[in-house]
Formats: sequence, structure tokens, C-alpha cells
Amino acid sequence: MTSTVLQKSKTWYWRGFPIQYQQSGETGPAVILVHGFGACWQHWRKNLPVLGQECRCYALDLIGFGTSAKPKPQVEIEYTFETWAAQVIDFCKEIIGDQAFLVGNSIGAIVVMQAAVNAPELFKGVVILNCSLRLLHESKRASLPWYRRIGTSILQKVLSNKTIGYFFFGRLAKPKVIRNILKQAYHQKEAVTDELVELLYQPSLDQGAADVFLAFTAYAQGPLATDLLPLLSCPAVIFWGTEDPWEPIELGRELGKYSTVEDFIPLEGVGHCPQDEAPDLVNPLLLNWILSH
Repeated sequence: MTSTVLQKSKTWYWRGFPIQYQQSGETGPAVILVHGFGACWQHWRKNLPVLGQECRCYALDLIGFGTSAKPKPQVEIEYTFETWAAQVIDFCKEIIGDQAFLVGNSIGAIVVMQAAVNAPELFKGVVILNCSLRLLHESKRASLPWYRRIGTSILQKVLSNKTIGYFFFGRLAKPKVIRNILKQAYHQKEAVTDELVELLYQPSLDQGAADVFLAFTAYAQGPLATDLLPLLSCPAVIFWGTEDPWEPIELGRELGKYSTVEDFIPLEGVGHCPQDEAPDLVNPLLLNWILSH
């Protein structure tokens, strides 16, 4: 049974905005864990104590998520991968003060790759867990069936209407709906606990949460994994749940063909968030790879 006992989170001010993070471990290589869309640092609560036994391990809320600040999109901040990468880079400089390994899940994988590309001197390696393939990115729409291509454009235009967008977010941000979405993403349904649902539900009540959601829904630009992987100057490894319904492993395997990727490791019977769904499988793999580098 993986321990999840952690102290209260810490606060770091980035560009004047409060950011929440947690640390486990005082010795060994530094590791930064970055969550996916709509998640928070607690999505690593089953990994931090284990990794912290041999590493200095940190998990942080990306700005706009979890209990971190949610400033107004385009007025106070741009919610882009460049912004989040800058946050991770500054966190490494200001809080860790040393080189670090990066671990990211879903859109967090894009964030950590962008950070490693922008500040190669800071990062020793990148671990990718079920990377977001960004299948609705503007560059990929031409390959979609016509009805999905048109449907995506219409949905984005409809959600750009604030009244409709807020209503849509309000329908999604309910514990029952969050639970159902998680049960789609997780292959092992027993991992979808009341604790997990509450961790993701509470931040949705914060002022600004709907605006962050709508800003990211409209964000069809920015980098893809295929843009960033060739630019990495540090080694990378990819772990991928074989039962991910959102990011098919067949497409994920294509990322493993890049020369910067040392290995592509399928995680049998696991869905989109392996670190939370199968920590007893993922934690030893993370430790072995980090400590071997």
C-alpha cells in the first residue's frame, strides 16, 4: 500500500501570484512533478513520499489549477505552454536552486518538454507519462473527419460566448460528472475514490476557474510533442498506459521513435493517469530511471 501522508502544501509567489507546491525528501537528485489539465499537485500524492525516500521531490500546481492563483486570461496572464514552462523554470531556479529531472503527465508532459527545451542547462532528464497528443490542435484538424473538424470549430465558437461557456463549465464542475470523466480516463475504476473526486472538484469552485477552463478550451495553438522531442538536449523516457482512451498508445508509440527518447515502456492495464492509478507500478520505474541518470 502506497503511503500518501504529506504535510500541508507550501506557497511560492511567482510573478506576484501565489503558487502551491509540496516537497518530499531532503537528499538525492531533484525531481519536479507536473500534473495534467484540471488536476493539481495532489495528483502525485501517491508518488511524492516514495520518490522522496531517495530524491528531493517537488510537485506544484500550474498557475490556473489546483489551489494556485487563477488570474484573468489575456488580461493578467496567457495560459499557454510557454507560460507554464516559464513557471517550472523559475520554480527550479528559485525553490530548488539546482538541476532537476522533470516528470509530466498529459498536458504536463508538454509543459516539462517545453521547459527542458527553453532552459536545457537546468534539466537532466524528462519522464513523459501518457503525453497529451493535442488531437484538436489546429495543425491536426485537416486529418480529422469533416464532421469532427466542423464540430470542433463550432464548439470553440459557442464556448467563446461567456454566458454559454460559464453554463457549460457549471455543468461539468460537479462531483458526479467529474467521477464519470475519471472513470473514462482510469482503467482501474477502484482508483477513482471520493478523495480524488474532491481534490479535482474543490478548485473548480474558485473564482476564475471557469475562465481558465474556457481559455484552455480555445487554445489550439502552441507546441506539440513532435515539435519538442527533437529539440531536447537531455534524455527522455516515455511510460504509457495501454488502456488510455484519450491518448491511444498506438499514437504514443510514434513518439518513442525519436532519437532523444531512450525507451518507450507500455504500462499494461493502466489508463491515462498511471501515477495515480497504478503508483506501485510507476514509482519503481520512475526511481530506477532517475537514479540511473
